Amino acid sequence: MEASARTRQARELFAPLGQTYDRYARLLSFGQDPRWRSFLVSRVPPDAHRVLDVATGTAAVAIELARAERARTVVGVDQSPEMLAAGRGHVERAGLTGRIELQEARAEALPFADGEFDAVTFTYLLRYVDDVPATLHELARVVRPGGTVAMLEFGLPRGGWRPLWELYVRAGLPAAGVVVSPGWEEVGRFLGPSIRDFWRSWPEPRLLDAWRQAGIAQVRAQRLSVGGGLVVWGRRA
Repeated sequence: MEASARTRQARELFAPLGQTYDRYARLLSFGQDPRWRSFLVSRVPPDAHRVLDVATGTAAVAIELARAERARTVVGVDQSPEMLAAGRGHVERAGLTGRIELQEARAEALPFADGEFDAVTFTYLLRYVDDVPATLHELARVVRPGGTVAMLEFGLPRGGWRPLWELYVRAGLPAAGVVVSPGWEEVGRFLGPSIRDFWRSWPEPRLLDAWRQAGIAQVRAQRLSVGGGLVVWGRRA
């Protein structure tokens, strides 16, 4: 399956940022991104001994998953060789090369057998795929029955927080990106419209229904940091 224009755009946008991604993702989110990732990892139960982390990027979630349970092994996949190269460096420095395997693959066509994993996690993924329901089906396919599926995505704050969010993504984030690098300036201008467009097409009730139609039961959602982050999780039926 050939990568779509949307998928290629995401790969090209983030490819140059691998070495600086974790540092500036933390700074530009005011320290919230690591907190959201930790909550995502906390949704994966201790008995999930083999976990797949999709859109693993620089392996931040994969490393946290491995550290959470000493008996756990993690496979991280991403479409970007550049991000994976940075991730391998992080895994090596964390002393986890024996428990984390990173490989290039796309979420829409995972190179794994049905039910191969006890859990699957994915972070900031669905905004970059053309067919959300088909991707959710593919993610659920590789999880054993009863296994956990969990995701982290940017959310849209509600109420009085929304104007502040709009001010930040329209002006503050692009301006901060200018200070960092041309690549981060491009990301700063891209994120606000990308997040808005996704939730316009996939409001939360519709997205959670797509999870259920993909064969995921007991679906729950938790908004974090006044709605700036959203973690969704459930169990493969």
